[in-house]
Amino acid sequence: MNQNKDLFTPVRVGAYELPNRMVMAPLTRCRAGEGNVPQKINSIYYGQRATAGLIITEATQISPQGQGYPHTPGIHSQEQVEGWKLITKAVHDRGGKIFLQLWHVGRVSHPCFQPNGELPVAPSAIAPEGMASTFTGEQPFVTPRALKTEEIPEIIEQYRNGAKNALAAGFDGVEIHGANGYLLDQFLHDGSNKRTDAYGGSIENRARLLMEVTQAVVEVWGNDRVGVRLSPSGTFMSMHDSNLEALFNYVVSQLDRFNLAYLHIVEPRIKGDITIEKEDGLGASHFRNFYKGTLITAGGYKKNTGEKVIKNGHADLVAYGRLFIANPDLPKRFALNSTLNQYDRSTFYGGTAEGYIDYPFLTRVRRS
Repeated sequence: MNQNKDLFTPVRVGAYELPNRMVMAPLTRCRAGEGNVPQKINSIYYGQRATAGLIITEATQISPQGQGYPHTPGIHSQEQVEGWKLITKAVHDRGGKIFLQLWHVGRVSHPCFQPNGELPVAPSAIAPEGMASTFTGEQPFVTPRALKTEEIPEIIEQYRNGAKNALAAGFDGVEIHGANGYLLDQFLHDGSNKRTDAYGGSIENRARLLMEVTQAVVEVWGNDRVGVRLSPSGTFMSMHDSNLEALFNYVVSQLDRFNLAYLHIVEPRIKGDITIEKEDGLGASHFRNFYKGTLITAGGYKKNTGEKVIKNGHADLVAYGRLFIANPDLPKRFALNSTLNQYDRSTFYGGTAEGYIDYPFLTRVRRS
Protein backbone atom coordinates (compact mmCIF):
# COMPACT_ATOMS: atom_id res chain seq x y z
CA MET A 1 0.00 0.00 0.00
CA ASN A 2 1.24 3.52 -0.88
CA GLN A 3 -1.02 5.32 1.58
CA ASN A 4 0.98 8.55 1.54
CA LYS A 5 0.96 8.88 -2.25
CA ASP A 6 -1.73 10.49 -4.38
CA LEU A 7 -2.17 11.99 -7.84
CA PHE A 8 -0.19 15.07 -6.82
CA THR A 9 2.88 13.28 -5.44
CA PRO A 10 5.92 13.83 -7.68
CA VAL A 11 7.24 10.67 -9.34
CA ARG A 12 10.36 9.57 -11.15
CA VAL A 13 9.58 8.15 -14.61
CA GLY A 14 12.70 7.01 -16.39
CA ALA A 15 14.94 10.01 -16.98
CA TYR A 16 12.44 12.52 -15.60
CA GLU A 17 11.04 13.77 -12.32
CA LEU A 18 7.37 14.55 -12.95
CA PRO A 19 5.40 17.00 -10.78
CA ASN A 20 2.26 14.84 -10.63
CA ARG A 21 0.97 11.40 -11.57
CA MET A 22 -1.69 12.48 -14.07
CA VAL A 23 -0.85 11.39 -17.62
CA MET A 24 -2.62 12.72 -20.66
CA ALA A 25 -3.46 9.52 -22.53
CA PRO A 26 -2.78 9.13 -26.26
CA LEU A 27 -5.93 10.43 -27.95
CA THR A 28 -6.56 10.17 -31.68
CA ARG A 29 -8.16 13.47 -32.80
CA CYS A 30 -7.79 13.36 -36.63
CA ARG A 31 -6.83 17.01 -36.99
CA ALA A 32 -3.45 16.93 -38.74
CA GLY A 33 -2.94 19.13 -41.79
CA GLU A 34 -2.14 18.30 -45.39
CA GLY A 35 0.48 15.60 -45.70
CA ASN A 36 -0.39 14.44 -42.16
CA VAL A 37 1.70 17.34 -40.88
CA PRO A 38 0.95 18.68 -37.36
CA GLN A 39 -0.18 22.31 -37.49
CA LYS A 40 -0.59 25.38 -35.30
CA ILE A 41 -3.96 24.33 -33.88
CA ASN A 42 -2.36 21.09 -32.64
CA SER A 43 0.34 23.03 -30.79
CA ILE A 44 -2.34 25.09 -29.03
CA TYR A 45 -4.17 21.92 -28.01
CA TYR A 46 -1.13 20.23 -26.50
CA GLY A 47 0.23 23.43 -24.98
CA GLN A 48 -3.07 23.98 -23.15
CA ARG A 49 -2.61 20.61 -21.41
CA ALA A 50 1.03 20.99 -20.40
CA THR A 51 0.26 20.79 -16.66
CA ALA A 52 -0.23 17.03 -17.02
CA GLY A 53 2.62 15.17 -15.37
CA LEU A 54 3.28 13.64 -18.78
CA ILE A 55 1.59 14.05 -22.17
CA ILE A 56 1.56 11.08 -24.53
CA THR A 57 0.68 12.22 -28.04
CA GLU A 58 -2.00 10.80 -30.25
CA ALA A 59 -0.93 7.71 -32.18
CA THR A 60 1.48 8.79 -34.91
CA GLN A 61 2.22 6.66 -37.97
CA ILE A 62 5.85 5.75 -38.57
CA SER A 63 5.41 5.37 -42.35
CA PRO A 64 2.80 5.90 -45.07
CA GLN A 65 2.13 2.14 -44.80
CA GLY A 66 1.28 2.59 -41.13
CA GLN A 67 -1.68 4.93 -41.64
CA GLY A 68 -5.24 3.75 -41.06
CA TYR A 69 -7.36 6.86 -40.41
CA PRO A 70 -7.83 10.25 -42.08
CA HIS A 71 -5.85 13.27 -40.87
CA THR A 72 -3.69 11.44 -38.34
CA PRO A 73 -0.16 12.83 -37.93
CA GLY A 74 2.97 11.11 -39.11
CA ILE A 75 6.62 11.10 -38.04
CA HIS A 76 8.24 9.94 -41.27
CA SER A 77 8.82 13.17 -43.24
CA GLN A 78 10.85 16.31 -42.57
CA GLU A 79 7.68 18.40 -42.87
CA GLN A 80 6.09 16.33 -40.11
CA VAL A 81 9.17 16.72 -37.90
CA GLU A 82 8.96 20.50 -38.34
CA GLY A 83 5.26 20.43 -37.48
CA TRP A 84 5.90 18.45 -34.31
CA LYS A 85 8.56 21.00 -33.27
CA LEU A 86 5.75 23.54 -32.85
CA ILE A 87 4.10 21.17 -30.39
CA THR A 88 7.13 20.19 -28.34
CA LYS A 89 8.04 23.87 -28.02
CA ALA A 90 4.52 24.79 -26.90
CA VAL A 91 4.60 22.09 -24.21
CA HIS A 92 8.15 22.82 -23.07
CA ASP A 93 7.52 26.58 -22.92
CA ARG A 94 4.84 25.78 -20.33
CA GLY A 95 7.07 23.44 -18.34
CA GLY A 96 5.57 20.15 -19.56
CA LYS A 97 6.94 16.82 -20.74
CA ILE A 98 5.73 15.04 -23.88
CA PHE A 99 6.33 11.59 -25.39
CA LEU A 100 5.39 10.69 -28.97
CA GLN A 101 3.45 7.45 -29.55
CA LEU A 102 4.90 5.38 -32.42
CA TRP A 103 2.18 3.62 -34.45
CA HIS A 104 1.72 1.21 -37.31
CA VAL A 105 -1.90 0.12 -37.80
CA GLY A 106 -1.12 -3.03 -39.81
CA ARG A 107 -4.36 -4.55 -41.13
CA VAL A 108 -6.52 -1.78 -39.64
CA SER A 109 -6.17 0.25 -42.82
CA HIS A 110 -7.51 0.51 -46.35
CA PRO A 111 -5.87 0.72 -49.78
CA CYS A 112 -6.88 4.41 -49.97
CA PHE A 113 -4.20 5.16 -47.37
CA GLN A 114 -1.54 2.86 -48.78
CA PRO A 115 1.19 3.86 -51.24
CA ASN A 116 0.01 3.06 -54.79
CA GLY A 117 -3.28 1.73 -53.40
CA GLU A 118 -1.63 -1.46 -52.17
CA LEU A 119 -3.13 -3.83 -49.61
CA PRO A 120 -2.46 -3.16 -45.93
CA VAL A 121 0.09 -5.48 -44.32
CA ALA A 122 -0.40 -7.81 -41.34
CA PRO A 123 1.11 -10.90 -39.75
CA SER A 124 -1.43 -13.03 -41.64
CA ALA A 125 -3.99 -12.48 -44.37
CA ILE A 126 -6.94 -12.10 -41.99
CA ALA A 127 -9.19 -9.04 -42.05
CA PRO A 128 -10.61 -7.56 -38.84
CA GLU A 129 -14.35 -7.31 -38.49
CA GLY A 130 -15.98 -3.96 -39.00
CA MET A 131 -15.44 -0.94 -41.19
CA ALA A 132 -12.45 1.20 -42.06
CA SER A 133 -12.71 4.96 -41.61
CA THR A 134 -11.71 6.55 -44.92
CA PHE A 135 -11.78 9.97 -46.55
CA THR A 136 -15.08 9.04 -48.22
CA GLY A 137 -16.76 7.46 -45.21
CA GLU A 138 -16.78 3.95 -43.80
CA GLN A 139 -15.79 1.06 -46.05
CA PRO A 140 -15.37 -2.64 -45.25
CA PHE A 141 -11.92 -3.73 -44.17
CA VAL A 142 -10.05 -5.55 -46.91
CA THR A 143 -8.10 -8.77 -46.42
CA PRO A 144 -4.52 -7.64 -45.77
CA ARG A 145 -1.33 -9.04 -47.23
CA ALA A 146 0.79 -11.18 -44.93
CA LEU A 147 4.26 -9.75 -44.47
CA LYS A 148 7.08 -11.87 -45.83
CA THR A 149 9.77 -12.83 -43.33
CA GLU A 150 12.33 -10.79 -45.25
CA GLU A 151 10.11 -7.70 -44.91
CA ILE A 152 10.16 -7.73 -41.10
CA PRO A 153 13.50 -5.89 -40.80
CA GLU A 154 12.02 -3.02 -42.81
CA ILE A 155 9.13 -2.76 -40.33
CA ILE A 156 11.66 -2.54 -37.49
CA GLU A 157 13.54 0.17 -39.40
CA GLN A 158 10.32 2.15 -39.75
CA TYR A 159 10.06 2.20 -35.96
CA ARG A 160 13.74 3.09 -35.62
CA ASN A 161 13.41 5.96 -38.09
CA GLY A 162 10.25 7.18 -36.38
CA ALA A 163 12.15 7.19 -33.09
CA LYS A 164 15.00 9.17 -34.65
CA ASN A 165 12.58 11.69 -36.11
CA ALA A 166 10.86 12.07 -32.73
CA LEU A 167 14.25 12.84 -31.22
CA ALA A 168 14.85 15.46 -33.91
CA ALA A 169 11.42 16.98 -33.23
CA GLY A 170 12.32 17.69 -29.60
CA PHE A 171 10.25 15.11 -27.75
CA ASP A 172 11.21 13.94 -24.26
CA GLY A 173 10.70 10.29 -25.14
CA VAL A 174 8.56 7.88 -27.13
CA GLU A 175 5.90 5.28 -26.44
CA ILE A 176 5.65 2.15 -28.62
CA HIS A 177 2.00 1.43 -29.40
CA GLY A 178 1.63 -2.30 -28.82
CA ALA A 179 -2.09 -2.18 -28.01
CA ASN A 180 -5.62 -1.88 -29.41
CA GLY A 181 -5.43 -4.32 -32.30
CA TYR A 182 -2.73 -2.55 -34.31
CA LEU A 183 0.30 -4.17 -35.95
CA LEU A 184 2.38 -5.18 -32.95
CA ASP A 185 -0.73 -6.40 -31.12
CA GLN A 186 -1.73 -8.37 -34.23
CA PHE A 187 1.56 -10.24 -34.08
CA LEU A 188 1.04 -11.06 -30.38
CA HIS A 189 -2.38 -12.73 -30.65
CA ASP A 190 -2.82 -16.17 -32.15
CA GLY A 191 -6.24 -15.13 -33.46
CA SER A 192 -4.55 -12.74 -35.92
CA ASN A 193 -1.13 -14.38 -36.24
CA LYS A 194 -1.12 -17.73 -38.05
CA ARG A 195 2.50 -17.53 -39.21
CA THR A 196 4.79 -20.54 -39.30
CA ASP A 197 8.12 -18.67 -39.39
CA ALA A 198 10.16 -17.16 -36.54
CA TYR A 199 7.40 -14.61 -35.90
CA GLY A 200 4.52 -17.04 -35.42
CA GLY A 201 3.46 -20.15 -33.56
CA SER A 202 4.86 -20.06 -30.03
CA ILE A 203 4.32 -17.17 -27.65
CA GLU A 204 8.03 -16.41 -27.82
CA ASN A 205 7.87 -16.15 -31.61
CA ARG A 206 4.73 -14.02 -31.64
CA ALA A 207 6.34 -11.61 -29.16
CA ARG A 208 9.56 -11.42 -31.17
CA LEU A 209 8.61 -8.39 -33.28
CA LEU A 210 7.59 -6.31 -30.26
CA MET A 211 10.88 -7.14 -28.55
CA GLU A 212 12.92 -6.35 -31.65
CA VAL A 213 11.09 -3.05 -32.14
CA THR A 214 11.64 -2.17 -28.48
CA GLN A 215 15.34 -2.93 -28.80
CA ALA A 216 15.62 -0.74 -31.91
CA VAL A 217 13.83 2.18 -30.25
CA VAL A 218 15.88 1.84 -27.06
CA GLU A 219 19.03 2.01 -29.17
CA VAL A 220 17.87 5.45 -30.37
CA TRP A 221 16.53 6.88 -27.13
CA GLY A 222 18.00 4.90 -24.25
CA ASN A 223 15.79 2.67 -22.14
CA ASP A 224 14.85 5.41 -19.65
CA ARG A 225 13.01 7.48 -22.28
CA VAL A 226 10.96 4.70 -23.87
CA GLY A 227 7.57 3.35 -22.82
CA VAL A 228 5.35 0.59 -24.21
CA ARG A 229 1.54 0.45 -24.25
CA LEU A 230 -0.34 -2.86 -24.08
CA SER A 231 -4.03 -3.82 -23.92
CA PRO A 232 -3.86 -7.38 -22.51
CA SER A 233 -7.63 -7.84 -22.27
CA GLY A 234 -8.54 -5.78 -25.31
CA THR A 235 -10.83 -7.16 -28.01
CA PHE A 236 -10.85 -3.98 -30.12
CA MET A 237 -10.28 -4.66 -33.83
CA SER A 238 -11.07 -8.37 -33.45
CA MET A 239 -8.26 -9.24 -31.07
CA HIS A 240 -8.41 -12.64 -29.36
CA ASP A 241 -5.97 -15.27 -28.14
CA SER A 242 -6.26 -18.82 -26.87
CA ASN A 243 -4.29 -18.06 -23.68
CA LEU A 244 -4.17 -14.35 -22.88
CA GLU A 245 -2.66 -14.74 -19.42
CA ALA A 246 0.25 -16.87 -20.59
CA LEU A 247 0.84 -14.55 -23.55
CA PHE A 248 0.93 -11.32 -21.62
CA ASN A 249 2.72 -12.71 -18.58
CA TYR A 250 5.51 -13.60 -20.99
CA VAL A 251 5.39 -10.28 -22.86
CA VAL A 252 5.46 -8.20 -19.68
CA SER A 253 8.23 -10.27 -18.12
CA GLN A 254 10.34 -9.77 -21.24
CA LEU A 255 9.66 -6.03 -21.35
CA ASP A 256 10.66 -5.82 -17.70
CA ARG A 257 14.18 -6.79 -18.73
CA PHE A 258 14.53 -3.55 -20.73
CA ASN A 259 14.16 -1.38 -17.60
CA LEU A 260 11.93 0.99 -19.57
CA ALA A 261 10.68 4.40 -18.48
CA TYR A 262 7.26 2.79 -18.01
CA LEU A 263 4.78 0.14 -19.07
CA HIS A 264 1.34 1.49 -19.95
CA ILE A 265 -1.58 -0.91 -19.40
CA VAL A 266 -5.08 -0.42 -20.81
CA GLU A 267 -7.55 -1.85 -18.30
CA PRO A 268 -10.10 -4.57 -19.26
CA ARG A 269 -13.06 -2.18 -19.08
CA ILE A 270 -11.84 -0.19 -22.09
CA LYS A 271 -12.85 -1.24 -25.61
CA GLY A 272 -11.50 1.24 -28.13
CA ASP A 273 -12.71 4.62 -26.84
CA ILE A 274 -15.68 3.18 -24.94
CA THR A 275 -15.83 2.27 -21.25
CA ILE A 276 -17.77 -0.94 -20.65
CA GLU A 277 -18.79 -2.69 -17.47
CA LYS A 278 -16.32 -5.55 -17.81
CA GLU A 279 -13.87 -5.49 -14.92
CA ASP A 280 -12.38 -8.97 -15.06
CA GLY A 281 -9.24 -9.51 -17.07
CA LEU A 282 -5.59 -8.56 -17.08
CA GLY A 283 -5.02 -5.07 -15.71
CA ALA A 284 -2.17 -3.22 -14.04
CA SER A 285 -2.82 -4.87 -10.67
CA HIS A 286 -2.16 -8.29 -12.22
CA PHE A 287 1.19 -7.27 -13.70
CA ARG A 288 2.27 -5.37 -10.60
CA ASN A 289 2.93 -8.77 -9.06
CA PHE A 290 6.00 -9.27 -11.24
CA TYR A 291 6.72 -6.13 -13.26
CA LYS A 292 9.43 -4.26 -11.38
CA GLY A 293 9.30 -0.98 -13.27
CA THR A 294 6.94 1.98 -13.42
CA LEU A 295 3.32 1.26 -14.37
CA ILE A 296 0.78 3.59 -15.94
CA THR A 297 -2.85 2.46 -15.92
CA ALA A 298 -5.56 3.74 -18.28
CA GLY A 299 -9.24 2.95 -18.16
CA GLY A 300 -12.05 5.44 -17.60
CA TYR A 301 -10.64 6.73 -14.32
CA LYS A 302 -12.05 9.61 -12.31
CA LYS A 303 -10.22 11.46 -9.55
CA ASN A 304 -11.29 9.14 -6.74
CA THR A 305 -10.62 5.93 -8.65
CA GLY A 306 -7.26 7.24 -9.79
CA GLU A 307 -6.33 8.07 -6.21
CA LYS A 308 -7.39 4.60 -5.12
CA VAL A 309 -5.26 2.73 -7.65
CA ILE A 310 -2.19 4.72 -6.60
CA LYS A 311 -2.83 4.28 -2.87
CA ASN A 312 -3.31 0.54 -3.43
CA GLY A 313 0.04 0.41 -5.18
CA HIS A 314 -1.46 -1.16 -8.31
CA ALA A 315 0.05 1.54 -10.54
CA ASP A 316 2.35 4.54 -10.27
CA LEU A 317 0.54 6.92 -12.62
CA VAL A 318 -2.97 7.20 -14.05
CA ALA A 319 -3.73 8.14 -17.67
CA TYR A 320 -6.80 10.28 -18.31
CA GLY A 321 -8.24 10.63 -21.79
CA ARG A 322 -11.71 12.10 -22.19
CA LEU A 323 -11.30 14.20 -19.03
CA PHE A 324 -8.19 15.84 -20.50
CA ILE A 325 -10.01 16.46 -23.77
CA ALA A 326 -12.67 18.51 -21.98
CA ASN A 327 -10.52 19.93 -19.18
CA PRO A 328 -7.17 21.32 -20.34
CA ASP A 329 -6.46 22.31 -16.73
CA LEU A 330 -7.47 18.93 -15.28
CA PRO A 331 -4.76 18.81 -12.57
CA LYS A 332 -5.90 22.19 -11.22
CA ARG A 333 -9.53 21.12 -11.23
CA PHE A 334 -8.65 17.91 -9.39
CA ALA A 335 -6.57 19.83 -6.84
CA LEU A 336 -9.44 22.21 -6.12
CA ASN A 337 -12.16 19.55 -6.31
CA SER A 338 -13.81 21.75 -8.90
CA THR A 339 -16.57 20.70 -11.25
CA LEU A 340 -15.42 19.41 -14.64
CA ASN A 341 -16.37 20.43 -18.16
CA GLN A 342 -18.40 17.73 -19.91
CA TYR A 343 -16.87 16.32 -23.08
CA ASP A 344 -18.71 16.32 -26.41
CA ARG A 345 -18.14 12.95 -28.08
CA SER A 346 -19.37 14.26 -31.44
CA THR A 347 -16.24 16.44 -31.71
CA PHE A 348 -13.69 13.80 -30.73
CA TYR A 349 -12.59 12.94 -34.28
CA GLY A 350 -11.94 15.46 -37.02
CA GLY A 351 -13.03 19.07 -37.30
CA THR A 352 -11.26 22.23 -36.26
CA ALA A 353 -11.27 24.27 -33.05
CA GLU A 354 -14.69 23.22 -31.75
CA GLY A 355 -14.35 20.55 -29.12
CA TYR A 356 -10.57 20.77 -29.46
CA ILE A 357 -9.07 24.02 -28.19
CA ASP A 358 -12.22 25.84 -27.02
CA TYR A 359 -12.93 24.02 -23.75
CA PRO A 360 -12.83 26.66 -20.99
CA PHE A 361 -10.18 26.89 -18.32
CA LEU A 362 -11.17 27.31 -14.69
CA THR A 363 -11.67 30.99 -13.90
CA ARG A 364 -13.35 30.72 -10.53
CA VAL A 365 -13.65 27.79 -8.21
CA ARG A 366 -16.88 25.84 -8.46
CA ARG A 367 -16.71 22.93 -6.09
CA SER A 368 -18.43 19.71 -7.00
